[in-house]
Amino acid sequence: MKIKSEKDFYSGLMFTIVGVAFAVGANNYSIGSGARMGPGYFPLMLGILLAILGLAVSAQGLIKPSETGDKLGSVAWKPLGFIIGANVLFGVLLGGLPKFGIPSMGLIAGIYGLTIVASLAGERFKLKEVLVLATILAIISYGAFVKLLNLQFPVWPAFITG
Repeated sequence: MKIKSEKDFYSGLMFTIVGVAFAVGANNYSIGSGARMGPGYFPLMLGILLAILGLAVSAQGLIKPSETGDKLGSVAWKPLGFIIGANVLFGVLLGGLPKFGIPSMGLIAGIYGLTIVASLAGERFKLKEVLVLATILAIISYGAFVKLLNLQFPVWPAFITG
């Protein structure tokens, strides 16, 4: 069977693979039932729905013809690298790497690092705009996660808080 829309087919395939991975990973936790959900219930249902959605999108890529064929372009390595790097940097700044002697820098520094590095993935970079965005994200994140949800994780660098 000929693929009529590469973009639809391969994006659906990606959704299906991620959905199956979530569903399989959820089996390591207690699933429970609809009335008494365990920690694995939500990832299992999300994985199943994502896999079904992926199959539907892939099928559409096989069935529905498009005028241009919707060919896949080349991989945008620069944005991909910056986005993945920004997420890794956020994790390192938030929790530190004790094995390597890197202390936790906290939520605020993590958000600033994440925002600055991720913004480098775009075509234009204006430091003033990025810092304003990072400040807004830091305030909202602090309010939502620390004040409203009472999550316990470092907010400020370890050398400041002790």
